[in-house]
Amino acid sequence: MDYVHGYSPREALRLTDQANTLVELLHHDTLYPTGSVVLEAGCGVGAQTITLAKNSPQAQIVSVDLSPASVSAARALIEREDISNVTFHVGDIFALPFEPERFDHIFVCFVLEHLPNPCEALRCLKLYLKPGGSITVIEGDHGSAYFHPDSQAARQAIQCLIDLQANLGGNSLIGRQLFPLLQEARFKEIVVSPRMVYVDASKPVLVEGFTKNTFTAMVEGVRGQALAKGMIDPETWDKGISDLYRTAARDGTFCYTFFKGVAIK
Repeated sequence: MDYVHGYSPREALRLTDQANTLVELLHHDTLYPTGSVVLEAGCGVGAQTITLAKNSPQAQIVSVDLSPASVSAARALIEREDISNVTFHVGDIFALPFEPERFDHIFVCFVLEHLPNPCEALRCLKLYLKPGGSITVIEGDHGSAYFHPDSQAARQAIQCLIDLQANLGGNSLIGRQLFPLLQEARFKEIVVSPRMVYVDASKPVLVEGFTKNTFTAMVEGVRGQALAKGMIDPETWDKGISDLYRTAARDGTFCYTFFKGVAIK
């Protein structure tokens, strides 16, 4: 799997900022019962793992990622937090080293957007879920971003990220597709809820944690790729990024929508 954002320390920090900022919005209702075994598919650097483990301290979390470096970083984070209910594995979600129907629940966050075949990934994961078990899937949708002051250059910069991810076989507009994807994978009792982030100057934590350190940093991180492919000229790019930061000013606003789907096998 090609990861458009890369695996740099800066990207790891951005993922952590994003997770910390969005804990309440995305995870206030992510809770697993005592004794349940939960598969986190695509744990990355552990940015979501720590919330899963803390929200459900009596559940056992089994976290898997394709990248050994990411798994190492996630393990180090969990150890620093002195959390004991998580185990880690390096593995491909299309061929996991577990027996069928091992898990009570599955959690997948910000993973499907990077896959050329997200429905097949859901079908593969379903094999490891017990009958009646739940899957939770969370994805963003870059097409949902809107802001004040509006800026054509900023929209062009965001479109570069969307196109770069599409060129790698991913889909950064996948949030709006969670219901049909879960339906195609033959899950039942599907419920998808939009989770909007709205930011203005009255929400300084979100101004820093989301507008600046999550979304704008994410777009800013693909500058080299966008320019190298001739998607945009340097002047327009720099203006677009400057205009995105401008939305974090006292008279600016920023909106973005995540989608959270929960379904049953």
